[in-house]
Amino acid sequence: MQIRLPTEVRQAEIVATALRLARESSPALITTGDIALAIGVTQGTVFRHFPTKDAIWLAAMRWVRENLLQQLQAAADEAGTPLDALSAMFHAHVEFVIAYPGVPRFIFHELQQPADSAAKLEVRAVLQGYRKLLLGRLSQSIDQKLVSQDLDPEAAATSFIGLIQGLVMQSMLTGRTSAMRQQADALFALYRRGLGAAP
Repeated sequence: MQIRLPTEVRQAEIVATALRLARESSPALITTGDIALAIGVTQGTVFRHFPTKDAIWLAAMRWVRENLLQQLQAAADEAGTPLDALSAMFHAHVEFVIAYPGVPRFIFHELQQPADSAAKLEVRAVLQGYRKLLLGRLSQSIDQKLVSQDLDPEAAATSFIGLIQGLVMQSMLTGRTSAMRQQADALFALYRRGLGAAP
């Protein structure tokens, strides 16, 4: 017998299940039937809360945008210096991927689509918000002379995101997401040296 849950609770469950399934399968192959089966409800229940599978992925990407950026901002706010904030953001992102390994698979899937879907626009919004956070801390690091004075903040922000993406890709290839945690310190130390920061 199905338990009737409040709409917001059931929608959150559907989104969380879709992202969990994305850990093992391509988002393109995950059906609403798969999601319903994983939750233990009928497919009709899923459709009562989301009219299409695309609507589920859009809600999932909105969840990612809200939660990832919130966690990055919180990590940055708790740090002592702008350079410490960059380190905190780097490690917070790694922990987010370890906790939700289906998220990067979903994001990579959306970015490969030729058309601009609503979910793809959300992915862009995440990256824009992310870059804004990074550029703020990088500019502060320059102003406070914590890094090289001729540092290009735009290039440094791109490098930061690229390091995270490289770690994620490697973890997807090996299937060992938690290994990112061991590599994060060494990679950020390398990034920090590239910024011209003092040892």
